[in-house]
Amino acid sequence: MNTTLRSAACAALLGLAAAPAMAQVSRSTPGQPEARTALDLMPAKAKLAVATPAFREGGDIPFENTQYRTNTFPGLSWTKGPVATKSYVLIMQDNDLLVRGAPVLHWTMFNIPASVTKLDVGMTAPPAGSSYGPNYKGAAQAYTGPRTPPGPKDHYHFEIFALDTTVPDPGKDYGALTAAMAGHVLASGEVVGLGEKDPMAPDPAPRPAPPKT
Repeated sequence: MNTTLRSAACAALLGLAAAPAMAQVSRSTPGQPEARTALDLMPAKAKLAVATPAFREGGDIPFENTQYRTNTFPGLSWTKGPVATKSYVLIMQDNDLLVRGAPVLHWTMFNIPASVTKLDVGMTAPPAGSSYGPNYKGAAQAYTGPRTPPGPKDHYHFEIFALDTTVPDPGKDYGALTAAMAGHVLASGEVVGLGEKDPMAPDPAPRPAPPKT
């Protein structure tokens, strides 16, 4: 698939606006440096072990956990953060499919209580005290699993951050969320799964070319 068609497929699968998205959505290419995830940008000395019952580290994400089928949350657990932990933040990103050169933001959850270290399979509401944050669709979005375009498998990073504070509601502004986290990350960790286009799903219809002016 050439770059133009791949960008069109990416835009269609993400449901982004047609004309600007065509220029802004792209895939990383072999030899290109990987887009930096939140965990890359906010490293911590202490590590959290993160796992999911749905797939092993580096394994394939089941289609039931993607938008191609039931979009069921796969479940997530992590080791307890340092004593000073006040809350956790969850960030899910695809760093192979890029929007304006940054990883696609699939899901966020903030102010997860320090006592919570597990999110159940099929979760449909955030734990008491926590809230859904922004993703590529806007503010306060529930789990939005992969919908990988045709082509190579993408890497989906489920990242957990232990903070020594809580954060204000960022609305639809991911930058506001990470700015509030900066300087407060005590520990972090991730589990990475691979997503691909469901072979049972039809290819997205190509968008019509914009009229010539």
